[in-house]
Amino acid sequence: MALVYLRELDNNVRFAIWRIEEPAEDLIGRLQLGAREKAVLSRLNKGKRTLHWLATRVLLRKMLDTPGYIDCPSDENGKPYLANFPQRISLTHSFDYAAVMMSDNGEVGIDLELVKPKILRIADKFMKPNELEAIGRTGIEKLYACWCAKEAVYKLQGNKGVSFKDNMTIRPFDFQDQGVLFLDLDAPHRQERFKVYYEKFQEYMLGYVTEN
Repeated sequence: MALVYLRELDNNVRFAIWRIEEPAEDLIGRLQLGAREKAVLSRLNKGKRTLHWLATRVLLRKMLDTPGYIDCPSDENGKPYLANFPQRISLTHSFDYAAVMMSDNGEVGIDLELVKPKILRIADKFMKPNELEAIGRTGIEKLYACWCAKEAVYKLQGNKGVSFKDNMTIRPFDFQDQGVLFLDLDAPHRQERFKVYYEKFQEYMLGYVTEN
């Protein structure tokens, strides 16, 4: 693996992106796996899914800088967490990359997506009509910024059943290669406006958000 991007947002929040170059066997050799992790691996299809799962765990080990066992299960909503470390985390992966966001305080969310024209076909599945009207149907990169923002907030809030289309609204914004947007979450358990950061990373779009 090669570290391609490391950013500290402040003293308490940071994220890193790694390019996955090794086979699964090499990644497994860098980890301490318990019975639960081995069971998870056995259920994954061989290939990218396995590499993504392993790469995020190897990156966690790099960021925590510990020789000890890292217990990273998922809760009842599927949100990964550290059982034996105090930091809050969010994981993402897309094709040849894996990323981890980590906070010493509140929850975080991160999403990385390869930019492809196919998002135009599904835009109305995750965006309201007024959101699409503000964007324009040809704004592929802007749509990915919106998708990454909604995915990042979804990961931060951590509850199943929250709809990208029905419970999240992107406020109008001017797209740049690197910028911020505001997202209103209106869910049964939480109503809040989030400031979400987005930026182009090579041919990918990255979105990330912190609590408070």
